[in-house]
Parts: sequence; structure tokens; C-alpha cells
Amino acid sequence: MASSSLRDELNCSICLNIFTDPVTLRCGHNFCRVCINCALDTQQGLGVYSCPDCRTEFTERPALQRNITLCNIMRCFPSTEPDEKETEVCCSYCVDSPVPAVKSCLLCEASLCYKHLGVHSKAPEHILTDPTTSMEDKKCPVHKKILEYYCIQDAVCICVSCSLAGDHVGHKVELLDEASEKKKKKLKGVLDNLTSDREETENRVLCLKDHGKKVQEKAGVLIHSFTALVGEFREKLNTLEKTIPIMISNEEKRLSLSVTGLIQKLEIKNDELSRKICLTEELCSKSDPITVLKDQLLCVSDHTEAETYNIVVDDVHKVGELDMTLISALLHTAIDNCATQADSSGFNIPQISAISLDVDTAGNDVAISEDLKMASWHGMGQKYYQTPVRFQSCQVLSLTSFSSGKHYWEVEWSELGNCCVGVSYSSIERQGGQCIIGENDKSWGLRIWENHYSAIHNTSVMTVPGSVSYRKLGLRLDYEAGKLSFYELGVPMRHLHTFTSTFTEPLHVLCWVLGSWIRFSSRNRKD
Repeated sequence: MASSSLRDELNCSICLNIFTDPVTLRCGHNFCRVCINCALDTQQGLGVYSCPDCRTEFTERPALQRNITLCNIMRCFPSTEPDEKETEVCCSYCVDSPVPAVKSCLLCEASLCYKHLGVHSKAPEHILTDPTTSMEDKKCPVHKKILEYYCIQDAVCICVSCSLAGDHVGHKVELLDEASEKKKKKLKGVLDNLTSDREETENRVLCLKDHGKKVQEKAGVLIHSFTALVGEFREKLNTLEKTIPIMISNEEKRLSLSVTGLIQKLEIKNDELSRKICLTEELCSKSDPITVLKDQLLCVSDHTEAETYNIVVDDVHKVGELDMTLISALLHTAIDNCATQADSSGFNIPQISAISLDVDTAGNDVAISEDLKMASWHGMGQKYYQTPVRFQSCQVLSLTSFSSGKHYWEVEWSELGNCCVGVSYSSIERQGGQCIIGENDKSWGLRIWENHYSAIHNTSVMTVPGSVSYRKLGLRLDYEAGKLSFYELGVPMRHLHTFTSTFTEPLHVLCWVLGSWIRFSSRNRKD
């Protein structure tokens, strides 16, 4: 009864069979891993999960924890508790009523209960085994004799005749029990390794699930932050949209008033000049010289009129143009505030690091622009003077090296030709095939070849799916994390590849050109 009760406790409530790879839910109930996974799969669309035994509900799919104690019990249980189907073998001599057999004699080809086992022959040729109905499986198919030995060379069970006169003469053999025990020891080692691998795999699955859950949670937080951030940006832009036109209108009104005042002055001046022109013309028409000479009009007004005219001209210059200084300052302040706010919300805006190319390292077929931002391929040599650091290939290094921190660069390239851009140690070879970017363990690059991308390092090339759709790249270096990432800066932006390594030397930017050019962004910001 105790054995039957124990067997019932070791049955899965879903398949009603003995546990296979038992796992436990948080509520404490155990199931076969396959059974409970199938049950949870059927509940997936219901929005809630529940235990098949106690109906405890879970808002998320419950994690399955392997029950190590049950696994150990199940490993030992088959050897201590015979399977029910095997106990159905009945004694061959109890013909009146079926009595369960406890042993089977391979020589007699009969099964025995406890009563008949006591009077059964104890001779060695009467080999007893656990109760079985498949006695033919225990005999040699050729000689019809009991299998007693194991041929190590051919890895088969054999009888005495096989060993003495059959196909296995001279082969090394062992008794079945000895061979079985040896194999069990090996299998136990294999089982331990498999069990360890499975536990490690399960732990990795749990870690990945936990990581995936954290990624989902972080994505949710970022989406919420981004939505709130865009809302705040929109409010600020709406405020700017209302404020700046008012400021421009006020400035326009101020200038208009100044212009109107000056126009009025000039109109008054114009009237005065017209009056004096009439008087002057009238005076000029007189024939009496005494009358002309006695008139003091021009003598008195010449200096005064010239001075008044100069004042008016100065006022015109003082009117000036629309003053955009305040408006520009307001715009820049708003943009800077938005960038600062984005950084504080977790959306770090990459700042472009300054890059200047080192002419002393440029290959003879590479021309460097005056601002040291662009490398171009030329079929004719540049007649550079030779230096120990100059490449023989169409390459050039950056002047600046990076040995810590995070850095970001942007590059664009010509539509024609091929090129490659990445980073390298300064200890890279300068001659031969080993000096080409990516053809060694000292450089990492993204190659643009015939309108397709490929990542290359230490001669290993990995093709990037898809073709070039936008001829501008962003490069992101995180030195401490050992990561170099490439992005195509189209809309939407596309991640192309990320190298992961342990950087041991300062890194320079390295670019290679063939029938093309590469230009680094000239926007220099503080990193």
C-alpha cells in the first residue's frame, strides 16, 4: 500500500503518468515540463494563467522551476519500484489462479512466484532474471542459447557458442553483469553531464527571460519618457511659435516708427528746400545787382542746412535692420534646453567628436583636403615625402587617438567607388596585405563595396543584409565597453553592425578609399 501511495504521489495530474522532467509552479504543485507547458499554451490567449490543480491565477506566464528533489527520486524510482506492466507477468506453474511472478528462468523459459522459486533448481545453468515475457530476447538468435557474455570488439551480447566457435572467437568478452555495470558508470557520467548542461541551459533561459523582461520594461519607460518629452517640446515650440512672431512684429513696429519719424523730418526738410528753391529762383530772376547782393538768405542758411542734412542721414543709418540677436538667442536657448532635457531623460544626444586626418600617414594615392576632413583617391601619386608611418595602401589615420570614453563620428562618401571606415591601433602594419583595414587583428572596419555593406576584422568578413540606401554613417565607440557600432543615418536610422572586443591600445579612426572619397563631419562639438 505504501508503494502504491508513493507511486500515486509521483504521478503528473495532467498526463496521469509518472513525472517526466518534473517542474514546480509558485503555488507548489508539480507537473511534467511538457504537460504544464502545453496547458499554459492553451491559456495564453485568455489573459490570465492558472494552476491546473489549485486554480491559483497568475497575471503573467509563471516561470517553471525544475524540482531537483523529484528529479533525483524519479532517477532512483524505476530501479526500486518495478513498472506495473512488468508486474503483470504471472507464475507459469500457478494454473488455478494467476499469481504475480517474481523471477523468470531463461533455461526453463518459465516465470516463478515466491512459492515455486523456493523449489526451483539452483544450478548455474538456470539463469534467473526479473519477470519477463520476452525470453527470446535473452537468447542468441543463432545458437538459441542464453546470452551470457558481451563482445567488447563488436559491442554485442553473445552466448557461449558465439565465443568458442562462432564469429566472436578470440574476441575480448566480459560477463553481461560486468559489462552492464561498466556501461552504467559511463552512462551515469553522461547523465551527470547532460543534467548539468540542462540546468545551465535552464539558467540561461531564465536569465534571457529576465533580460527580455527588463528590456520590455525599459522600452516602456523610454516610450513614456519620450512621449512626455515630445509633449514638452511641443509646448515649448507652440510658445515659440506665438512669442517669436510677436517679437518680430514689435521690432518691425519700432523700426517703422523710426522710419516714419525720419520720413516726416525729410518731408519737412523737402518743403523747406522747395520754399528756398522758389526764393532762390526768384532772386536769380532779378536784374538789379544791388537787390541780389543785399539778400542774406543763402549766406545765413548754407551751414545750417548742411548740418541738418547730415543729422538726417545719420538717423537713417541708425535705423538699421531687424535685430535678430534676441530672437536667435531665444531659439538657441530653447534648443539647448531641449537637448539638455533629452539627455536628462535618458535620450543622450551623440556629440560629434572632432576628427582631423594625419597627412603623414596617407598613402601616395590619397589626397587630404586643406581642412583635414576629407580623404580622396587619386590615380596619380601625391609625391608625399616618405615617413615610417606612411601607408603603402590607400589609407589614412586620424591625428587624434582615443583611449577612453565614448565618441561619435559622422562620415559621408562619394556615390562612385568603394571605401571602408573604422578604427585601428597605431601599431598596425604600414606595408603589405596585413596593413589593409580589417585584414588584421589590429583594426575593425565597415566596408562599402558595390553598394553593399560588410563588417571586417582579422580577415573575417560578415555581410550586412540589405544594400546602401543613404550615404551617411554614424560611428559610435565605447572604449571601456569594447564596442564599435555603425549606423546608416537615413530615415529611419538603421543599425548595421557592432563589433565587441577588448581594446588594449589607443584607437585612431582609419579610412580606406578606392575611386572614391570620404568626408568626416566638420561640426565640432564638445564631447
